[in-house]
Amino acid sequence: MVERDTTRLLAWSTELRTVHRRLRDALAVAREAVQHGGTSEQAGRDVLLFCHGFCAALDGHHRGEDRALFPAIEELHPHVAPILRNLEKDHSMIGHLLGGLRDALDRAASPAELDRHLAGVAAIMENHFRYEERQLLTVLEDLQLHADVRDVLGPL
Repeated sequence: MVERDTTRLLAWSTELRTVHRRLRDALAVAREAVQHGGTSEQAGRDVLLFCHGFCAALDGHHRGEDRALFPAIEELHPHVAPILRNLEKDHSMIGHLLGGLRDALDRAASPAELDRHLAGVAAIMENHFRYEERQLLTVLEDLQLHADVRDVLGPL
C-alpha cells in the first residue's frame, strides 16, 4: 500500500516535467512548420494546425494549473503562495502572447512575424517552466491530489 501511494505522490512531479517536455516539443514542431513550411496551401494549413494546437495545449495546461493544481498546493503549503502568484502572473503574460500569436495567425501574418511571436512565447515559457520546476517539484512530490492528470495539467 505505501509503495503504491509513494508512486502516485512522485507521479505529480514526473507528470509536470513530462507535460513541460511535450509542450516544448509542440512548440518546436510549430516553429519548424513556420520556418520551413513553404508557401503552399497545405503548408499554410500545417502552420495553422500546429500553432493553434500548441496554443490550445499551453493554454489548457495553464488553466488546469490555475484551477486545480495551484489551489491544492496552496492548501497544503501556504508558504508557497507568493510563488504561485508569480506563476499565475506568468500564465497571464503567456496568455497575452498567445493571443497575439492567434491574431497573427488569423490575419495570415508572414512566417517571419509568426516566428517572432513563437520566439517570444518560447522565451517566456522556458523561463516559466524552469522557475516552476525549481520551485514546485519538491512540493509536488508530497502532493496527494486524486484527480485526472489531464484536468490538472492540461491535454498533453
